[in-house]
Amino acid sequence: MKNIRNFCIIAHIDHGKSTLADRLLQVTGAITERQLQEQTLDDMDLERERGITIKSHAIQMEYDLNGEHYVLNLIDTPGHVDFSYEVSRSIAACEGALLIVDASQGIEAQTISNLYLAIDHNLEIVPILNKMDLDSANPEEVTDQIVDLIGCDPEDVIRASGKTGLGVDEILDAIIHRIPAPKGDPDAPLQAMVFDSVFNSFRGIIAYYRILNGRLKKGQKVKFMNTAKQYEADEIGVLGLDLKPRNIVEAGNVGYIISGIKEAKEVKVGDTITLVENPCKEAVKGFEDVKPMVFAGIYPVETDEFEELRASMEKLQLNDASLVFEAESSAALGFGFRCGFLGMLHMEIIQERLEREFDMNVITTVPNVSYIAHLKGGEAIELHNPSDMPDPSKLEFIEEPYITAQIISKSEYVGSVMTLCIEKRGELKNQVYLTSDRVELTFDMPLGEVVFDFYDKLKTVSRGYASFDYFATGFRRSDLVKLDILLNGDQVDALSALIHKDHAYDLGKRICLKLRELIPRQQFMIALQAAIGAKIIARETINPVRKDVTAKCYGGDITRKRKLLEKQKKGKKRMRQVGRVEVPQEAFLAVLKLND
Repeated sequence: MKNIRNFCIIAHIDHGKSTLADRLLQVTGAITERQLQEQTLDDMDLERERGITIKSHAIQMEYDLNGEHYVLNLIDTPGHVDFSYEVSRSIAACEGALLIVDASQGIEAQTISNLYLAIDHNLEIVPILNKMDLDSANPEEVTDQIVDLIGCDPEDVIRASGKTGLGVDEILDAIIHRIPAPKGDPDAPLQAMVFDSVFNSFRGIIAYYRILNGRLKKGQKVKFMNTAKQYEADEIGVLGLDLKPRNIVEAGNVGYIISGIKEAKEVKVGDTITLVENPCKEAVKGFEDVKPMVFAGIYPVETDEFEELRASMEKLQLNDASLVFEAESSAALGFGFRCGFLGMLHMEIIQERLEREFDMNVITTVPNVSYIAHLKGGEAIELHNPSDMPDPSKLEFIEEPYITAQIISKSEYVGSVMTLCIEKRGELKNQVYLTSDRVELTFDMPLGEVVFDFYDKLKTVSRGYASFDYFATGFRRSDLVKLDILLNGDQVDALSALIHKDHAYDLGKRICLKLRELIPRQQFMIALQAAIGAKIIARETINPVRKDVTAKCYGGDITRKRKLLEKQKKGKKRMRQVGRVEVPQEAFLAVLKLND
């Protein structure tokens, strides 16, 4: 065990984690030149297209130093705030972390929050200054920022470049000398923590674990403590670029188990694996249950694909434990699921993965956050969906979730960042100059205002420089109303939204205008209305497509024309009563992008 090192890589998005991981794999010979491609560990098409890491990836490397043979288990983690749950799980399986900071960008918001996560778990931090090959690198200033942040000596900061391979040997040296070996008793009863799992259509569910105590041998009977289900360890091994089977995996190591599990709900991330014959006394304290921030409905385009969608979501949940969902039905869209996501990017990625990996065509409704409605009798109910809103006559008040947002920006953009946050009902709490031209702003803001397009707008007003991180701080009383959209008097529940009273009139008007552009004209007139309760606050009309019934009347008495027009009018009226308006998919998506 003294020659095992478990570590992860943490950083802000786009600071070069995956590229540096490539160099480590290359130098240790974990992958051949033929297998090497840019961001080797990012094996999903989506990750390659967007240039971001979505899933954390574990891989084992072997390295010889001073005649000693070492086993290094690396977990590459995502950098985006929406995937911080992946980071927290990776941190729980490690003893050390490489903190990577871009030498040209400096410390950013997500660097700080990931660092605090690692410090909470008592990880040994190895600071690395990456992208030293860039002309715009500013090593002295950024080294000072790192020293201020984690209180290390300037000599402890390793200067490296993922592109050229500078400093990689130094990093491997630091991993072996600075990061402690795992603690654990190989002779104690088996105690292994599941930190990830994937679904393989041929072999069932493959669970990844970190053994804290004991050892696991091939063919032994194992038990998952959370579900109390028992299985046989058909195949165990360690994680290379492909799975590497072994007959035994010991304490301190990271590995995988294939035991013929077919049901997604039988494996839970954070569960403990032990042996049936000699079980451990208590389960490992796993991870906290994930708290979704954004809720949206996902419905199949074809209603008879509901069960297929359920199976796809369960398989996806195995691979992404932060996805939460439950079945629901909508008058407009039929049966579907109410899903909880960690943010808007997470929602977008899940939708794309459903379409690509499982070939599911889905409609996503307007995202919202969860609210707490306090009724006059003193009862409080949680609302995930505007259509669950109780009758206003029974309602005392509503509370909405608030977050503390940390924004780090260049000082020249402070004015426009502040204006944006105040527009979104934010309150400035703190303003700290980290250096002469970098400012950290702290705001208290309603989460509902951040959900839609805040991140995109922040990048726009700061020309891409500002970085953003947030954490939930609880609920506050707020003046919220339910905005309904009516089509010919029928409510479209998928377009309802809970919104602050001050913004309701403006949003209602904009939604009606947008829908007028997108809903195709029918044979009858369509009235589009936005309403708060029984009060109509905005209206647009889609005029009918009309046939010229008077074309054959040339000359003659006006009463002949009038008679034909009256007959047409009656027909249109009857048609309107029985006619149904289909809302196209683009209309649901366009409402999400109203501010563009």
